[in-house]
Amino acid sequence: MRLNVDGLEIEVTRKSIKNMYVRVRPPDGRVTISAPYRMPQRQIEDFIRQHRLWVDRQRRKIIDAHREGLARIGAVPEASRDPAAGKSAMSGGAGAPYHSQSVEDGERPTDPALIWTEQRRREAAAVIESALPALLGYWGPIIGRTPTHVTLRLMTSRWGSCTPSTGRIRLNLQLGLMEPRFLEYVLVHEMTHLWARGHGAEFQRRMDEYLPNWRRTRRELNRQAIV
Repeated sequence: MRLNVDGLEIEVTRKSIKNMYVRVRPPDGRVTISAPYRMPQRQIEDFIRQHRLWVDRQRRKIIDAHREGLARIGAVPEASRDPAAGKSAMSGGAGAPYHSQSVEDGERPTDPALIWTEQRRREAAAVIESALPALLGYWGPIIGRTPTHVTLRLMTSRWGSCTPSTGRIRLNLQLGLMEPRFLEYVLVHEMTHLWARGHGAEFQRRMDEYLPNWRRTRRELNRQAIV
């Protein structure tokens, strides 16, 4: 099903889901929406209008990258957003110093669709590295501590980890191919471990203060496959 919303062509797919998800796909900025079976068309159109600025911004990024010869099939991660994502800290805050590197951790799947090529690693790392200064600049003053190093890894069993004694945080490189809110949640989660080592009362109290909906985001993230 195709819709034209104020001049923007949208490809709509009906699914057995509860929320809508809009995605901007490389290399040409094609916009797609996954929507519940019974959701009225008017509600879909209103959702697009509500998020039009975000959609246009993502389309410009993808199209510009393609024009500059940087977009490659299977390399540029698609941008996505859902109505429950809320305001992201990625849009504000000053940059913060950090060091990052990309390394591998464990075996990778043999399915060609899931293989991490060098191009895909570079692109995923670029997405995270471009977001980190704003995220650290925003959350550092709120949390009161910042990592000494941020390392990007291809992990097989977790989304992130922290060593409080050294201030080092490791993030799963796959977060660079996912919705920005997941990267933000994992970073805040690991930065909170700079105060609280485990997941006890102190950790939960701080997370409730920083990200009131963190439990929901954690559940949604844990439904994703780590590849």
